[in-house]
Amino acid sequence: MKTAAPQVDRELATEWASWFQAIGDPTRILILYLLSSERRPMTTGEITSHLDVGQSTVSHHLARLADVGFVLVERIGTTSRWRVNDTCIGAFPSAAEVIMGTVGPEFTDALENRP
Repeated sequence: MKTAAPQVDRELATEWASWFQAIGDPTRILILYLLSSERRPMTTGEITSHLDVGQSTVSHHLARLADVGFVLVERIGTTSRWRVNDTCIGAFPSAAEVIMGTVGPEFTDALENRP
């Protein structure tokens, strides 16, 4: 069952727009797909080995995805292990739901409980 979305103000609209911007790059989509498919944390080097871009580019895209909460990083010494933030991805609303002003309760719950 869908519930009414929270009141959309400029601040919330800006936050949602940043989420859509974050996945508006093909490399970021590939990174999310890879991490979701592998179902395990991966190092930047491992991720880079699966893509057709360099490590600095992958690092930049991972940082952007982390900024909006789509991926989480665990730092162990000098190694960073990246994984999908299942809570965030699972609650990501469709563009139609945002535009229409209705979202499922899992989305509003995630807004209140985000990291």
